[in-house]
Amino acid sequence: MCGRYSLATPPDQLAAHFGAPLPPEWQPNPNAAPSQHLPVLLADVGFTLMQWGYTPSWAKTRLINARAETLTEKPTFRAAFQSQRCLVPADAFYEWQTLPNGTKQPMRFALHDGAPFAFGGLWLRERDSPPAFVIITTAANALIAPLHHRMAVILSPERYAAWLDPATPLRALQEALRPYPAEQMTYQPADPAVLRRFT
Repeated sequence: MCGRYSLATPPDQLAAHFGAPLPPEWQPNPNAAPSQHLPVLLADVGFTLMQWGYTPSWAKTRLINARAETLTEKPTFRAAFQSQRCLVPADAFYEWQTLPNGTKQPMRFALHDGAPFAFGGLWLRERDSPPAFVIITTAANALIAPLHHRMAVILSPERYAAWLDPATPLRALQEALRPYPAEQMTYQPADPAVLRRFT
């Protein structure tokens, strides 16, 4: 994924969808970007604000994604996949299409019904630093593949509880890390000014 998503849904609608209130200081954001503090849902905690992007001690750059295919292999994410999973609420995400004139047009991908949804995420902490989160990615579905070969894992609401439950077997979780059905999604050009305005 490109590293930008939208969470512009009003807090009361998000609370109804996820069954938990949003932090009172949070405001809807149509351009959620790495390094921002954004809502994530944790088991037995509810929503909390956490920075998007984790920087382990060995890395020079912030990690914002984790590949679904290697979660049980990579030391950076292995323990978090077992016990530090979170839901990352969103209502759309962006990819960029290169136009014939060389400019890049952001495209906004969302569910057909416009409802909010959740990315599968992990939260991590480096020593005494505040916790941060990453979004899990998988192969792109047919709708997104022309623009990018990866997409964020979107979890259906019936999987929310199992994703947050530390007792859920990893094999069952891995089955959820698949491309979201393309026929249940839609996309349209986004106003580039929206992304610039909130950068």
